[in-house]
Amino acid sequence: MLSALLVWQLASYVVGSKLLLVSPFDVVVRLVGLVGEEGFFATLGFSFSRIALGFFSGLLCGTLLALLAGRFKLAEILLWPYMITVKSVPVASIVVIALVWMSAKNISALISFLMVLPIVYTNILEGIRSVDRKMLEMADVFGMRFSKRLRLIWLPAIKPFAVSGCRVALGLAWKSGVAAELIGYPKGSIGESLYYSKLYLYTADLFAWTVVIIILSVTFEKLFVFLLKKAFERSEKA
Repeated sequence: MLSALLVWQLASYVVGSKLLLVSPFDVVVRLVGLVGEEGFFATLGFSFSRIALGFFSGLLCGTLLALLAGRFKLAEILLWPYMITVKSVPVASIVVIALVWMSAKNISALISFLMVLPIVYTNILEGIRSVDRKMLEMADVFGMRFSKRLRLIWLPAIKPFAVSGCRVALGLAWKSGVAAELIGYPKGSIGESLYYSKLYLYTADLFAWTVVIIILSVTFEKLFVFLLKKAFERSEKA
C-alpha cells in the first residue's frame, strides 16, 4: 500500500498538473472537505440504501431460484437462458434500456439486483450439487429429520459457495450500481457527484469520491461476510 502511494505521489509530481493527476495528499484533503460538506452523508445514504436493496433482493431471489433449480431439473433448464443473458449484456445497455421505463432514482437498485442475481444463483446451485449423495442416502436409511439434514449436510456443503458468491456479488453490486448512477445521475447520488466532478474537471473530487466508494464497498463486504459466516456457524451448532 505504501509503495503504491509513493508511486502515485511520484507520478503526480512528474505529470505536474492537478487537472490530470492529483497527489494522494490532495485527495485526502478533499476527502476531509467532502465529509464536512452539507449533504455528504445524505448522498452516501441515498446510494448505499439502493445498492444494498439491490444486493439483498438479488441474494434472496438468487437463493430461491437456485433451490428451485436444484430440486427440479426443468427449472434449471428454463432459467439457464435468462441467467446467461443477464450475465452477458453490458451494464450500460441495461441502464439505457431501463431508463426508458423507470426513474433514474431507482436505477442503481435494479442494476445491482440484476448483477447479483446470476452470481448468487450459480454459486448456490453449485453448492447444492456438491452435497455428498452418499451422506443423503445414509440420512434416508437412518430416517434423519429434515432440520438435522439441513444443519449437518446441506449447510456445510453450501457455505463456501455462498460466502464466495457473496464476496463477488457485493463488489459487483457496488461497481455496477455506481456505474448506473453515473449514467443516469439521479439527484443526490454518488453517481451524480462523480458525473459533475468529471464534467467540471474536479479531479480531486473524482478521486475522493472513488475512495469513498472503495471504503463503503469493502466495509459492507467485510461486515456482511462476517455476519454470514456467523449465521452459518450458529445454524450448524443449533
